[in-house]
Amino acid sequence: MNKIIQIILAAIVLLIALFASYVQFSWDKVYDAPYPEISASTDPALIARGKYLVFGPARCATCHVPMDKIVEVDKGLEIPLSGGWELTIPAGTFRAPNITPDKETGIGNLSDQELARIMRYSVGNNGRVIFPFMPFQEMSGEDLTAVISYLRSQQPVKHEVERSKFTFLGKVLSTFGLVPPVQPNSPPPESVAIDATIEYGAYLANSVSDCAGCHTQRDQKTGEPIGAPSAGGWYLPAGIQSNGFSFVTPNLTPDEETGIMAGWNETAFISRFRAGRIYAGSPMPWGAFSRMNEVELKAIYRYLKSLDPVSNKIEKVVYAPGEEVPQ
Repeated sequence: MNKIIQIILAAIVLLIALFASYVQFSWDKVYDAPYPEISASTDPALIARGKYLVFGPARCATCHVPMDKIVEVDKGLEIPLSGGWELTIPAGTFRAPNITPDKETGIGNLSDQELARIMRYSVGNNGRVIFPFMPFQEMSGEDLTAVISYLRSQQPVKHEVERSKFTFLGKVLSTFGLVPPVQPNSPPPESVAIDATIEYGAYLANSVSDCAGCHTQRDQKTGEPIGAPSAGGWYLPAGIQSNGFSFVTPNLTPDEETGIMAGWNETAFISRFRAGRIYAGSPMPWGAFSRMNEVELKAIYRYLKSLDPVSNKIEKVVYAPGEEVPQ
């Protein structure tokens, strides 16, 4: 009997070793993805639009700065996007790179088309997939051009940022195609009319600011959506700057009983965004969103009010240190 047990254990160990070896040799896949036909411009108006998106609704600046500058940027300081923000989740430790035009440590040696491919498909210039934190798959060609034009206009900053690293779990996900390049759900528009409309609000909420990205319940290990879009319920644990507070995203649909939007009129909605941050460690990019203009805030409000109501009661959205969070 002991010999049979030993054989079974040896077989299990061998299978684990083979699986681990397969993952180690297979996870680092190279992908092909289109290069959007984007060329940076020196047009001051387009650069200004790009800067507005970077520090406002697209909130690039909330990640692409050093960790010790995050609070300053949140308060409105406009600094070069030299990278350094870091996030550790079960799939790995991910770091936002230097996206100033420095040729050694930044984007100075990347073409406009390579940058556009990164933003739209999360595929780097080496063909490796980038963990899909950027929700810009359907950003308009005009806005994509504006963002890249602004990035090119910055002063280069030499700042080496350590590369992101997958954990073994992250490598398993990559091996089996669970971290593939992202794809636009529909052909991105060339331009979008800027107006306080539901249509423009839908564009901002889904293709620029990614409201549903956080306000949808997700699997805590893989990040895959498991709840109704925009109906809230994603648990965000205490982070480095949260003072021990953790958060659950609220239901953004206009459900009369459980949706946060049901009780807000347009004026209250805009006022809340203008007020900015209440909790220091809230994952909501209040600083960036507080600088959005009134037309865009009205558009987002009108879009959220137009959503189908979803009944999903979120008991609390803020939990103090030590409080038990319902799972």
